[in-house]
Parts: sequence; structure tokens; C-alpha cells
Amino acid sequence: MAAQKIRIKLVKSVIGCKQSHRETVRGLGLRRVNHVVELADTPQVRGMIDTVQYLVRVEA
Repeated sequence: MAAQKIRIKLVKSVIGCKQSHRETVRGLGLRRVNHVVELADTPQVRGMIDTVQYLVRVEA
């Protein structure tokens, strides 16, 4: 059975954000505004999303 996937979109710029939040966005694989990545729905990824929830949008 394949793992569930979630789509994550960067909707706000990281300019002016904390350095750790910038690193979290890069860790998710997001490079620029409106960039979308598809990742496995794991607790680790969900934790990263929670950290930068004001910058990203999750598209189930």
C-alpha cells in the first residue's frame, strides 16, 4: 500500500522570517512562492508544516 501524499504550496515569501523557518521551508523542498511539492504524509512532515503554517497551504 502506497503512503498517503500531500501537496504543499508556498504562498508567502520567507523574506523577513526567522532563519529557522526559512530552513524549514527549504527542508520541505519549497524554493519560491507558488512552488508546489508532493511529500509523504508523515508526522515529521506535518510537524514542519505546523512550524511554517503561516507561509504554506496544504492541498490534500
